[in-house]
Amino acid sequence: MKVEQIYTGCLAQGAYYIESDGEAAIVDPLRESQPYIEKAEKEGASIKYIFETHFHADFVSGHVDLASKTNATIVYGPNAKTEYDIHEAKDGEVFQLGKVQIKVLHTPGHTMESTTYLLIDEEGKEHAIFSGDTLFIGDVGRPDLAQKGTLTQNDLAGFLYDSLRKKIMTLPDDVIVYPAHGAGSACGKNMSKETSDLLGNQKKTNYALRADMSKEEFVKEVTDGLLPPPQYFAQNVAMNKSGAAGLDTILEKGNVALDVATFEAMANHEGALVLDTRKPGQFAEAHVPNSIFIGIDGSFAPWVGALIPDLQQSIIFIADEGREVEVVTRLSRVGYDNTLGFLKGGIDAWKSAGKEVDLVKSIPATAFAEEFRSGSLNVLDVRKPGEFEAEHVENAQTLPLDFISEQMDQVNKDQTYHVHCAGGYRSMIASSILKSRGYHNIVDVAGGFKAISETDIPTTDYVCPSTLK
Repeated sequence: MKVEQIYTGCLAQGAYYIESDGEAAIVDPLRESQPYIEKAEKEGASIKYIFETHFHADFVSGHVDLASKTNATIVYGPNAKTEYDIHEAKDGEVFQLGKVQIKVLHTPGHTMESTTYLLIDEEGKEHAIFSGDTLFIGDVGRPDLAQKGTLTQNDLAGFLYDSLRKKIMTLPDDVIVYPAHGAGSACGKNMSKETSDLLGNQKKTNYALRADMSKEEFVKEVTDGLLPPPQYFAQNVAMNKSGAAGLDTILEKGNVALDVATFEAMANHEGALVLDTRKPGQFAEAHVPNSIFIGIDGSFAPWVGALIPDLQQSIIFIADEGREVEVVTRLSRVGYDNTLGFLKGGIDAWKSAGKEVDLVKSIPATAFAEEFRSGSLNVLDVRKPGEFEAEHVENAQTLPLDFISEQMDQVNKDQTYHVHCAGGYRSMIASSILKSRGYHNIVDVAGGFKAISETDIPTTDYVCPSTLK
């Protein structure tokens, strides 16, 4: 028996390869099917099953394409209704894979079709669970994504409480927990950086698995402090229910080199969004006017999903040479399939053609500290609310990047703003969006709050108004 976690840091997502006696199963595959096919071929195995723990909201699965190429059976748990052929498993149903078995544990709560798969080894021992978004390391799945009709997030949280206690916490302590996500995913709020653990340890350390926890306490704690889900989540669920096109088709359309004239025409006359995926410093020095920066070396796909509202938006992009396929692939993972090509020769070709370039003024934290001491500055903190509340620059204004489009009217175009995040990635994204909307008095603080905190600039934590005397 072989179990391999295939973890994708950009999405904080874990897919799994299970193999026994020449038969393989894939749990929660990403959009691209070829790596799983090549893995099985290398191991001399054939893919028999594709197990989906639920309809994913934060990425588009490639299960339909993978099934068509391998003749594998797609398995969902109870309540899953799709526009393509699946095996809708019953609670308790067992699948034979070589010399091991995979048992279906229906665990509704995150969504109503959410299912945990229990791996039983060759000796009949309960070995591991593939828990999807039901149980994470240090957390559980958010219960607000599948509200329908009269079904509320509190109802779903109640189902989740029962699922955990009746289906998962009754398993032996030495069972390994393999979740679908780790820290950085928006599918939970307090996930660990660890990507697997023993169930017994989770019973001791995971706040949601406390033995003395009532259902009312669970519902309150699990639903407290949930931020609104990213806008692309619902669209990804729809794609996963209907079945997305294979990556081969997306690459054929998107991995196309465009000359400067064609690239410019698409941007200016055909409504294509120009996405710059280079490093923050490179974008600051020179970029195509009105382009949006979201660097490939970061949480690229989730930020694309959070900030580009229409999955059908046509996209043309600028990338470091040799990374064009990677950009198209990672866009497709969150459902952005209308990529039309990249600028051949990159920004150097643009400049060589005599085209106008824009820049973002970027200064180190030390220079920011000098300006801060010399007078009043407008400091714009684009980190998440929890980060801001933990500690921030005195008198800074909070404008979380997640909500920048909805809250942009809080920024005055006639004033200069010094923008920062935690390390410099999100602040450059924010600066690019602001500049594309006509906010040109923007100064990026390189290195973000980490670098700022190493200066003598005064910082403060958040004091809830209700605690003031």
